[in-house]
Amino acid sequence: MTTTTDLVSYEDALASYDPVMGLEVHVELGTKTKMFCGCSTTLGADPNTQTCPVCLGLPGALPVVNATGVESAVKIGLALNCEIAEWCRFARKNYFYPDMPKNFQTSQYDEPIAFDGYLDVQLEDGEIFRVEIERAHMEEDTGKSTHVGGATGRIHGASHSLLDYNRAGIPLIEIVTKPITGAGERAPEVAKAYVRELRELIRALGVSEARMEMGQMRCDVNLSLMPKGADKFGTRSETKNVNSLRSVERAARYEIQRHAAVLDSGGTVIQETRHFHEDTGSTTSGRTKEEAEDYRYFPEPDLVPVAPPREWVEEIRAVLPELPLVRRTRLLAEWGISATDMQAILNAGALDPIVATIEAGADAASARKWWMGELARAANESGKALDELPITPGQVARVAELVAGGDLNDKLARQVIEGVLAGEGTPDEVVDKRGLKVVSDEGALTTAVDEAIAGNPAIADKIRGGKVAAAGALVGAVMKATRGQADAARVKELILQKLGVGEG
Repeated sequence: MTTTTDLVSYEDALASYDPVMGLEVHVELGTKTKMFCGCSTTLGADPNTQTCPVCLGLPGALPVVNATGVESAVKIGLALNCEIAEWCRFARKNYFYPDMPKNFQTSQYDEPIAFDGYLDVQLEDGEIFRVEIERAHMEEDTGKSTHVGGATGRIHGASHSLLDYNRAGIPLIEIVTKPITGAGERAPEVAKAYVRELRELIRALGVSEARMEMGQMRCDVNLSLMPKGADKFGTRSETKNVNSLRSVERAARYEIQRHAAVLDSGGTVIQETRHFHEDTGSTTSGRTKEEAEDYRYFPEPDLVPVAPPREWVEEIRAVLPELPLVRRTRLLAEWGISATDMQAILNAGALDPIVATIEAGADAASARKWWMGELARAANESGKALDELPITPGQVARVAELVAGGDLNDKLARQVIEGVLAGEGTPDEVVDKRGLKVVSDEGALTTAVDEAIAGNPAIADKIRGGKVAAAGALVGAVMKATRGQADAARVKELILQKLGVGEG
């Protein structure tokens, strides 16, 4: 058996093989308690303080299903255009992991709550690609292992490991696609677009914050290659727990190149799990992947089946929110922007802040301008997401209102935003503290204009001679004299009036 860590070029890989993907996404639900017990799910608690006999798997402890978890699963299934099972049950998935205190995971196997759905995703150029959904099923999360003493944070080379069972039992929904074929060279882009669309959908439903960087949403990227013209899938690898959109795309691309190198060299792809490394964009071997029979699934004897009433399912369907793709299509038309502009907004994570700013009273153009300009720059400099900045959509709307009303110009508005971000108070408080209002007093402006004309007689003569563009220099002088607090358009009007020159 031959293995290789060499890569072929992406173009050469796609010339010889067709990629087949399967994406498994785990979503941590935002319930107040765990899936089968009453323990809190609040983040940040001291290790092993949010546990009980049920989630620790102690003898005699009996689980009870979290009703909100079931409702969230139904919402997700409906939003993914799935069939909702009239009757389903939980199963025990048996395997040993130190962070699984029961030595089995309560999951669903052959009877998921939702199945046979699809999600349409939009690629960078606006093309819609349909991803078929195999199933969405309920299960519980594992605990957390921290490996201490090694250089990599992994178990290899560590001196000891610490176990925190606070996360054990937190509700998860696992969403599994059918094999994704036909994407060709765009397969990595499809993977990224699917996970992004799924994240937006989950957030729209309000069932999870789906913050990938916090582990609330994780993607396993399954990938195999078929020689061109073949009809049988190749052996797959599974890159586990990829936790960013960019990394999903990079992991798929890397595995395409790696598989092609193995196959081109006459080697055999091993069915295994792999780890993705953010720093290099590469994957390394984890463990040989088990088949379903290795888990010895059997029905969970301590839980009754789940049978969602049809009336209840239809009540949930009736109140589903507008789905992300539909919403974006509507907003694109309402705002009169291009698909490229919308993609830039999505990439910046600005859509929700912009919508909230409009709802707070700003016009669409102003809301986009401030979030995609000054605030995007501040987010980049601070290394934060837009929605993590210490400014609210209502405050951004107030800045836009002050500009529209002539109390601020753009330069002053940027200073106001800077002050709000620095914790100096609301926009109005920053304006007062810093003395940032536009100078609107005609007497003060007239005096400043007179001084600018008197101090620049040569430029004034050019303007009188018909070179209206030269007025920019006098406007600049007035703006400097007023510390940027004059209305530039009004200043220009006054200058031309004083010099007896018309705009035309």
